[in-house]
Amino acid sequence: MTAAARQRPRARDLLPYAEARLDRFLADLARLVAIDSGSHSPAGVNQVADWTADRLSVLGFAVERVTPRGEMGGSTGDIVIGRRTGRLAPREGGRRVLLAAHMDTVFADGTAAARPFTLQGRLAHGPGVSDDKGGLLAGLTALDILSEAGGEEYAEILFLATPDEEIGSPASRPVTEQVARGAHVALALECARENGDLVIARKGVADLLLTVTGRAAHSGIEPERGANAALTAAHLVVALQSLNSRWEDVSVNVGVVRAGIRTNIVCPEAELRVEIRSATTAGLARARAAVEEAAAQPSVPGTSVVVEQLDLCPPMEDTDLTHRIMARARALGEDLGLSLKAVATGGVGDANIIAGMGVPVLDGLGPVGGADHSPEEWLDTATVPERVALLAGLVATLGDARHE
Repeated sequence: MTAAARQRPRARDLLPYAEARLDRFLADLARLVAIDSGSHSPAGVNQVADWTADRLSVLGFAVERVTPRGEMGGSTGDIVIGRRTGRLAPREGGRRVLLAAHMDTVFADGTAAARPFTLQGRLAHGPGVSDDKGGLLAGLTALDILSEAGGEEYAEILFLATPDEEIGSPASRPVTEQVARGAHVALALECARENGDLVIARKGVADLLLTVTGRAAHSGIEPERGANAALTAAHLVVALQSLNSRWEDVSVNVGVVRAGIRTNIVCPEAELRVEIRSATTAGLARARAAVEEAAAQPSVPGTSVVVEQLDLCPPMEDTDLTHRIMARARALGEDLGLSLKAVATGGVGDANIIAGMGVPVLDGLGPVGGADHSPEEWLDTATVPERVALLAGLVATLGDARHE
């Protein structure tokens, strides 16, 4: 028998719960920002992981800690996964909702002491205050509110905290893909844009290595016997950069060029490191094919080019499903007096990996912040209660399909 539908908590009803938790939010934020948790500082990241796991346990989540293995083993912190079963089975309309945040920052050890957490008026400052400790904490606070307010009409809540998002998630990606595979919808907890916008799409990225092989020769005595790999590489740089005018949704950047051994040797080898970004998987494929085509026609006789894909991060595409989630967020925002807009961005994150598993994702659901990755990084603490209430309301809305 299908469970009776309960009255879903309205966003405005959740706001007082969020306001009552603001002081604790700020105290917890100061504590988290005081921890150096750069991507390559596993001890610091694991301090944040300990705190996150403890908070999830208090909220009734079953918590799993995963230590990355393989090439990345020991170089990053642990992955934290929390699971809590709700009142609705999937057959009754319950959904599995994934919340995703990251625990690492871009800052080196010692930054937290050199630039500690400060609160100046409504703006908080400190390393990682916006990216992503404010978002991580917003997610946990929203779940705390739902627990108290009785908003548990879902099949399961999954909470994922990764240790290496700032370096492309090389260690956590397989786990993220595994966790996402069981989710119906995902909410990513990067903070909202500086103007309050949510993120509905992120470009995907393909990183390529082009190795140009030529033939060495003495540059003074018999240069005609050589085949200059540097010259082929130079022509490739021009050809690849020109691809930027071919498609509106694709960008190509030759970011690194290396060539040669000595000035008196015709260059025998060169390499280009190339980044392709596109809003769609099809766009990435088109650009990759164009790079392959250019590489197959080296400009200097006797040279050859091999193209190798080093990494591929799928796009978080702008789809009908993400627009439906955004419509839900917009309606909840109106209940809170917020006028929410959606934006696409060229930056990548864990939301890309989740979207690559076919899960619709809405991102930017933390409080409003900005100047990420810089000494000026800030979080607008006045936006914390409304954004946490919005997030809690969105989890409650998306977890129950019976009201659609």
